[in-house]
Amino acid sequence: MADASFKDVPEIFEVELTESLTARTESLSTFRELGPPDLVHVLKSTGRSGQRDLGSYHYVSGVDASSSASLAAYINSLTYNIEDDSGWFSKGTSWKVKSGCYCCFNAFSRVDVRVDVKIPGGVQAYVVDLRGERHEATAEIWQETFLSALLRAILYSDDPTYWLEAYRKLDPITNPEGELRFLQAAEALFMKGWQVGSDPEIQVATVVSNHLTAAIMKYFGDSGRYQYAANLFEKISAREPEVASLLARSYLGMNEEVKAVQIMSSAIKQTPQSYTLLHVQCDFLRGKGKYDWALKLARQAVNCAPSEFVTWEKLTEIYIDLGQYENALLTLNSCPMFTYNGRDAHRNLTPARVHLPPKGAIVDILPERVKTEDDEADPALLRLPAPGLRGTWARAYSLLTRLVSQIGWDELLKTRSSVFVMEEEYRMQKAQADTRPQSAAAGKVIHEDGTVTSPQRGDSLQGSAAHKTENADDDASTRGVASPTQSAPDEDGEGAANDTDSETLANANGIPTIRISTESAREKAAAEKEANGNENAKENGVKESAGESLERPVQAAENNQDGDGGQSASQEPFSFSNKRLCERWLDNLFMVLYEDLRVWTIFRAEVAHFKTQHVAYRKTGLEWEILGDLGLRLHHKEEAKEAYQRCLDTPRYSYKPWSKLLDMYAEEGDIQRTLQVAVRVAAYQWGEYAEMTYPTQIARCFFKLGQIHGHAKISYSLLSMGLPDPVLKIMESYLQYGRTFKVEGYDF
Repeated sequence: MADASFKDVPEIFEVELTESLTARTESLSTFRELGPPDLVHVLKSTGRSGQRDLGSYHYVSGVDASSSASLAAYINSLTYNIEDDSGWFSKGTSWKVKSGCYCCFNAFSRVDVRVDVKIPGGVQAYVVDLRGERHEATAEIWQETFLSALLRAILYSDDPTYWLEAYRKLDPITNPEGELRFLQAAEALFMKGWQVGSDPEIQVATVVSNHLTAAIMKYFGDSGRYQYAANLFEKISAREPEVASLLARSYLGMNEEVKAVQIMSSAIKQTPQSYTLLHVQCDFLRGKGKYDWALKLARQAVNCAPSEFVTWEKLTEIYIDLGQYENALLTLNSCPMFTYNGRDAHRNLTPARVHLPPKGAIVDILPERVKTEDDEADPALLRLPAPGLRGTWARAYSLLTRLVSQIGWDELLKTRSSVFVMEEEYRMQKAQADTRPQSAAAGKVIHEDGTVTSPQRGDSLQGSAAHKTENADDDASTRGVASPTQSAPDEDGEGAANDTDSETLANANGIPTIRISTESAREKAAAEKEANGNENAKENGVKESAGESLERPVQAAENNQDGDGGQSASQEPFSFSNKRLCERWLDNLFMVLYEDLRVWTIFRAEVAHFKTQHVAYRKTGLEWEILGDLGLRLHHKEEAKEAYQRCLDTPRYSYKPWSKLLDMYAEEGDIQRTLQVAVRVAAYQWGEYAEMTYPTQIARCFFKLGQIHGHAKISYSLLSMGLPDPVLKIMESYLQYGRTFKVEGYDF
């Protein structure tokens, strides 16, 4: 059946004919936002009686969905792509495309637009609603479908978390005329933008916070052509004043600061309750170093939208900027957290077979896509919970890592214990309440709702605390990082319900004795000898620092508890009126951070130790990649870059290290290294059938360099690399886009 496959288009062959179409129809009601990429289903036949037809499908984005003719043209192009293996001397069995169906989800009206193509024959376009019923496609439906397809192509273009097998990505906009049609459609449907949903960190999609505005800002922002976005928002702001925040952002992107400030000044009088406008002002003031002014605006934004995560996040960031770490931690604790909803996707079906043809000469430079020993890693690294965080949890964790990078782990624990109630404090308070004379406690009654009838100081809060301590969930939220075996996060990031379960889980997860290599075991034995004075002082210093960092959570909690315990023993019953309960999710994030820091500390201690011993430090490719991600999470950029570079020394098929290094080199302005890495990134993208130029990571990095050095220098540097013609043509296509759309730097 090899000759039934397409030459360079990926496809998945069905077990039963049209099962992919049936599954899509059944899944329509589950699509919440933009919907999945377009589905293209084709039937192939030999035309012979007794020969069974074959059904195959693939996913695609970037196809013009403005009319049935453009979608039918794509299916027609597939008829010329089928393999023909028959020789000149024998006819053989030739497969031909018999019919096709193109499915494109309309995210505005929540319907599926489909075009059936019969070859030879006619074209039929219709709409399938969530109940599976057919309707006629109107002009309004086609306009919405056209814009929906563009939004998916732009937002899914370089999303590393969204991956589908046999997913083909084409350029959504290839000329200025196509861009003009995009702007016209966006203007016509702008007020409906909230219907397509928003990023997972936004609780409620609005006219200015949704996927449509995100796509517009991404499309024009990545190439630095904010003037087109500003023109669009200028027109819309006349009838919707809240759009002024997007207009101001566009002018700031154009470096028109005076104009942006004038717009913000007039707009805040019209819409004083717009948190997006307040945030634009915040960012502008932070850029000018006016953190005190930004703080007032951030507080006002929280008052305007207290149920939005982003307002609390912005306030936390400014507190960190100001060095008010206690307030930052309290604000982070107040953040509303939302359930993470990922991108819409199709239901996975069991394929008869999958055909993934090699895509051009550029993929020849990639390593073999086979599993090797470099795809293995130590369980301690694989078990790190932080990479699994998504949405608001990932954003909150990044704030926590920023905190620890500025003040250190010890100081963070001290700050934490000074603003949050620790478990030991609860126990001491409860113990003191239980040991009071019965005559004094006769009038004290703690009710189920946490209220206390005694008028004595501190008892009301104590009663509430005692009530909450009875609850396992809230007990977990007050349990600090007092011991590695007390509150270990499980796979879902949730704390253990009680001490016994926590200890069992901790031992099962190996938390007390985590190692990231066999060398760690030997060094642990060496550390024990060091404690007895059997090793030299220099080696002792390396391991002591690593050991102390692993024990820090215990010491910090004990120090806090001892200090508070001493006060409460000599004074009146302890009062929690100046402390708060730590949210359980934040308590879990502290444990996640503890795991990251512990593994990182051991890793750096091992590196230092091996360096002093003049011994090569070896890891597998996957381990270096995980350590690179860990370094980035903890804001150790140089060490992360080194780990990614070490990962490239291994023959492992992996896109991520090249992608991360591309951003780093572009940020540093290193043209030569950026181009060398960009060739590999392009190869990986083409290997995954991402046949698009813009918006992509490579184009964004090229245009960033082009603003400084000009596109001509980048072009000559590419020529000097002596790349094969097919590869050079692909790399030049990014600069060709710059010339076509007049991106800054294209003319020098």
